[in-house]
Amino acid sequence: MKHLAAGALLAWTSLFSSVEVQAADRTMIVLDASGSMWGQIEGKPKLEIARETLRTVLQTVPSDIALGLMAYGHREKGNCADIELVVEPATGTGTAISDAAGSMRFLGKTPLSEAVKRAAEALRYTEDKATVVLVTDGIETCNADPCALGLELERSGVDFTAHVVGFGLSREEGREVACLAENTGGRYIQASDGPGLSDALTQTVVAEAPAGPAPAPAPEPEAAAVFNIVPTVALSEDTDDLGDDAGNAYEVYRATADGQRGDYVSTDYGRWRGNLEPGDYVVVARYGQAEVEQTVTIKAGAVAKPHFVLNAGRLIIRPLPNEGAEVPDGATTVVDYPGEGEATIYGVANEVFPAGEQIVTVSIGKGEVTETIALAAGETVERDIVIGVGRVVLNAFYVPGMRVEEGGVSFEVLKAAKNMDGSRESISYGYGPDNGYDLPAGDYIAVGSMGEARAEAPFAIKVGERVDVEIVLNAGVLAASAPGANSIEILSAAKDIQGNRKSVSFAYGEAHQTTLPAGDYVVVRELPDNGGRAEAPATIKAGERAEVTVP
Repeated sequence: MKHLAAGALLAWTSLFSSVEVQAADRTMIVLDASGSMWGQIEGKPKLEIARETLRTVLQTVPSDIALGLMAYGHREKGNCADIELVVEPATGTGTAISDAAGSMRFLGKTPLSEAVKRAAEALRYTEDKATVVLVTDGIETCNADPCALGLELERSGVDFTAHVVGFGLSREEGREVACLAENTGGRYIQASDGPGLSDALTQTVVAEAPAGPAPAPAPEPEAAAVFNIVPTVALSEDTDDLGDDAGNAYEVYRATADGQRGDYVSTDYGRWRGNLEPGDYVVVARYGQAEVEQTVTIKAGAVAKPHFVLNAGRLIIRPLPNEGAEVPDGATTVVDYPGEGEATIYGVANEVFPAGEQIVTVSIGKGEVTETIALAAGETVERDIVIGVGRVVLNAFYVPGMRVEEGGVSFEVLKAAKNMDGSRESISYGYGPDNGYDLPAGDYIAVGSMGEARAEAPFAIKVGERVDVEIVLNAGVLAASAPGANSIEILSAAKDIQGNRKSVSFAYGEAHQTTLPAGDYVVVRELPDNGGRAEAPATIKAGERAEVTVP
């Protein structure tokens, strides 16, 4: 856990260090406050790591840097429109951002693409230089394409950059959001393994960051604290109190006149001993997904010793792709627990939940299994759940033996069986070579696309087996140039019955390069202000590059 927290801290510090170079620039932090942030890494909820790390990082950011906070998933469950500009970008907002994150609820979906877009708009990215730092523990869940958004923001922005911190993401999940950063010239940083992250950032980010001011001198040791609140918490009436390293938390609020939660005061962890001003408080004890609260009165000269009983148990779930396999990094467990709560956990699920029936859905890739498990207070239930998937790895080839290495190659997996209207159901999509998917047993179609070239290949999946699929595009590359042109359009050489040629590709500017199926084409250039039109023929051979200049 110390490695993970240090990794997350280093990731964010490095990103903010790069912001420090341009103190006049405005930066927006986009924080994932979805329900999956309750998932644990090595026994500690990710949201707690995020709060602690953000608070620490913001203390190191110079006061003259303008920062803002956008959050999503923090107000409603299941609502893709739950996105809010929480703190307007301005100088000196570190404390406001820390306080907002500290009191934020984590319970919704992950509309990360729309949140980043709104953050860019709030920074007036089409008028001024702007930077967005997205911190997410999940992939897009609201039917948007972060890769396409990155390209759109890069095209439209004056000088726009998005950095992405993948917090506890698997490698496959990371690839689905990394393109948002890469397409804007930003960085994707994986905050999942402390030593590996430290090495990567030392070589690529930290070494390039400017030296900061000398550290402030260490504060003098404080006198021993006098505690006036000493809470304890247990899973059930007949189990021992939790110890120092349990990972539980206490949230403290001022009590309103009717005994409800008022102003947020603090969050503390483990076997907490506190010193509060006299008055009435609402103290919430949390452990995993279980919580219980009570009103506590602090009196001068007295020590309050509230005891909390969570009425909860521990659930340990190991999602397996097949019998005898290990739990893969991309395995996900979603637990719908009593009290209308839902938690998402990656890898081995080892979490505390309120007692009662737990609806457990485990998934690996596109394979999914749901079971109902009864959990009693103070009990630990362990379960291996076999999902039954195999793995396919897709690659595209210009011609057999010549693999497409460029990151712009895209893939889609479809069910082989057609619907009544002749269409096929889309299962998944992704970008880049060696694109892998975990799929239930069955028959599928793989579609590979690069530029304007597209091809299909059927394949079958068996549980526990890997299949490598090669999709041959039968394509080459056309590089067209036209000095002084306003636009370049590529047309099919063959005309239809009406004498028209089909438009294949189009781009503004004096140069255009794309991948095309083998065949004959016509390259047309248009000069600005109706200055004239000219064309030149082009022939594409599979596995070859053709260069054409239209005078």
